[in-house]
Amino acid sequence: MTAGPNGAEGAGHPTHVEFDGVSKSYDGRTLVVEDLNLGIGQGEFVTLLGPSGSGKTTILMMLAGFQTPTSGAIRIGGRSVQDLPPRKRGIGMVFQNYALFPHMTVGTNLAFPLEVRGIPEEQRRERVVRALELVRLTGFEDRRPGQLSGGQQQRVAIARALVFEPDLVLMDEPLGALDRSLREEMQYEIRSIHQRLGVTVVYVTHDQQEAMVMSDRIAVLNRGQIEQIAGPEGLYEEPERAFVARFIGENNRFHGRVARMEDDLCEVDAGDERIRAIQIAPCEPGDMVTLSIRPERIAINPRGGLYHNEVEATVEDITFLGDHLRVRLATCGRRDVVAKIPNIVGHGAMMVGDTVQIGWTVNDCRALDFEGEEESRG
Repeated sequence: MTAGPNGAEGAGHPTHVEFDGVSKSYDGRTLVVEDLNLGIGQGEFVTLLGPSGSGKTTILMMLAGFQTPTSGAIRIGGRSVQDLPPRKRGIGMVFQNYALFPHMTVGTNLAFPLEVRGIPEEQRRERVVRALELVRLTGFEDRRPGQLSGGQQQRVAIARALVFEPDLVLMDEPLGALDRSLREEMQYEIRSIHQRLGVTVVYVTHDQQEAMVMSDRIAVLNRGQIEQIAGPEGLYEEPERAFVARFIGENNRFHGRVARMEDDLCEVDAGDERIRAIQIAPCEPGDMVTLSIRPERIAINPRGGLYHNEVEATVEDITFLGDHLRVRLATCGRRDVVAKIPNIVGHGAMMVGDTVQIGWTVNDCRALDFEGEEESRG
């Protein structure tokens, strides 16, 4: 099973969904999705993650059949769906606005997709009962959507997408209308349902935490292309692009010029300091790169000689966050470098204005493609 340059294999599963060189333009000039090559394995939970305008919803709508690719092919189960209308693709869909029929009861909302598929009445009743058990809404058959909370309505929407037992379910920002605590609860609920059923899920969100909690793999999209696709830990620990490092979790970014290279390591001049990092982006001495280092990997006042990268910094601000402190520092030509340290002794030993030593390992520092200030704020 192979994939193109911006895709990946279906993580060891037989391929269920395949995008082969898919592009989409609405005006004939600007590509909203560009040369998408992506394989999704049977039973995988893959999230399309990216900012507004990155192309993630367009990809989902093409897979569902509501949009037509400008070029390329989409296959489900090895079969091209180019000429297959949405209703014949056998896909369950969950939207942000629930899309429930307000005049119908929960039971009739769930029975409707079975009825249009010609499922006999007795089987319809059995499947409705099973679907409601799955989302923990047994006994709600006779209620109307207006009598349910937002979380309950979303559970009904999920049940309706699953009631006809599809192999593939698409979810477009399904938790966007819920408050934070309910969203977090529903994230684990959807993940649990997926694990029990083993259905293939393609999920769209702009919320990185949501993607990290739920996904087997995450495709990070930017301007219609996949910047990187990997599991949550891989994206966080080993970003391959500056955009990914910025978009996934909090990250410190130093801009600098490569001074020296040795095997897969490089030395970079950032401000008045020379930093040693793992080379990720192709570069040569004299090239500009973006250095990436996670805040929790920066130690403050470490034992001398413990880290290869040790620099002097000025404490700009200290924020108490319960179990840890967020310390903003000025160093390496920047005033927004952040370190997160455990709240073991409080912050009385360190005050704003103090000069401290900070350090981090070479393995925790990655030299990525250069991302200018305007782009990094974008």
